[in-house]
Amino acid sequence: MKSTAPVKKNQQLDVTITDLTYQGLGLAKVDDFSLFIENALPGEVVTIQVTKVQKHYGFARVVAFKTTSPDRVTDVDKTYRQTGIAPLQHLSYPAQLAFKHDQIAELFKKAHIDVAVAPTLGMDHPTQYRNKAQVPVRQLKGQLETGFYRQHSHDLIPLEDFYIQDPEIDKAIVKVRDLLRQFQIPAYDEINDKGVIRNIMVRRGYYSHEMMIVLISRQQKIPSQAQLVEQIHQALPEVKSIVLNVNAKRTNVIMGNVTRVLYGKPTIEDQLMGLTFAISARSFYQVNPQQTEKLYQMAIDKAGLTGNETVIDAYCGIGTISLALAKHAKQVYGVEIVPEAIEDAKVNAQKNHLTNVDFAVNKAEDQMAQWQADGVKPDVIVVDPPRKGLAPSLIESAAKMAPRKVVYVSCNPSTLVRDVAHFEELGYVIDGDIQPVDQFPQTPHVESVTVLKRKD
Repeated sequence: MKSTAPVKKNQQLDVTITDLTYQGLGLAKVDDFSLFIENALPGEVVTIQVTKVQKHYGFARVVAFKTTSPDRVTDVDKTYRQTGIAPLQHLSYPAQLAFKHDQIAELFKKAHIDVAVAPTLGMDHPTQYRNKAQVPVRQLKGQLETGFYRQHSHDLIPLEDFYIQDPEIDKAIVKVRDLLRQFQIPAYDEINDKGVIRNIMVRRGYYSHEMMIVLISRQQKIPSQAQLVEQIHQALPEVKSIVLNVNAKRTNVIMGNVTRVLYGKPTIEDQLMGLTFAISARSFYQVNPQQTEKLYQMAIDKAGLTGNETVIDAYCGIGTISLALAKHAKQVYGVEIVPEAIEDAKVNAQKNHLTNVDFAVNKAEDQMAQWQADGVKPDVIVVDPPRKGLAPSLIESAAKMAPRKVVYVSCNPSTLVRDVAHFEELGYVIDGDIQPVDQFPQTPHVESVTVLKRKD
């Protein structure tokens, strides 16, 4: 079918950028036809070259800037944009916070839901915040390299400074890379499904400074394994755990199912909200602890707990929110589908001497129905779902239990809006304003806390 697009591939033209998409791409219109342009900001006039034309939209790249935005940051490293590590680094930090606020406000406006959105809670130092890294290891020009993939590809760009990661993690990756080279341990070759080391994962406690190194290997044993492990823990005194994870499959999934401790303990510890958590290689643990404390404190404050309430935490993970809530509630019930996470959650409850928490392994919506049958009557339900948001059946289970409040911690504004509309149909309204929190500076992602209360 012949394209009726007003532009052709490789065509050059001048456009004005009118908006920024939720992925952080500049938007320009040519006769109502949308063009998405990397590294372009609202208000800028740019010369572009069209790179791809679809039926209803296209993509282009900037050839030259005619005018630049006052919000543009110029001293940026394009590697971080090419790899998708920091797609918003060219936008000033105050403008990033405003962009995240507007993203949420616009989506609610489009859905005709009347709500106030508070200014985004940002960071004093919006770089070097990640407490976890997972980096691919590949052979380039005969040498083992660590880095990050160019966006939409499996071409590795070697990197030593990842900009948004704890610098101690960056240093540890370089040290491990150098030792792998020294022992001549081959990197994974995904085209021929050969080689050994696929990825290096590093976690570091923000408060504890305990470090875990996970070597993700195609084989059950790494060549020179004992010497390598000895050298890693000698070179990196913070390392309390070295773990081998075996992933022998041809897959894009990073970790396999077999995990073995090669040195030290199976977990490291860190603190969050004054509580201590054991974190294993496969635990889900928030990657920006400073902002997570703000996010969780906001959720607790907005829940309005007095110490007499029964609370359900759906999607409880290793118990981070559940245990923080347990200090302010009478009884907390947590549910999570991942059995290892629930094992960790139970250990974490003991570690913090909290006895008013019960954890269950199940799909959240099934467990809610079970608790309801058992006569559990929650005053507050807290949900912190993945990006796909809540299953309709979970929203219905939650509404049937008739809690006074639902506290919704969201990492995706579009599924939040959809789910809020469903709660409204079931007799809940937004209480107060929505609070965005910048968990992932330099990227377009935004977290937020929304409270829904039952209409009496």
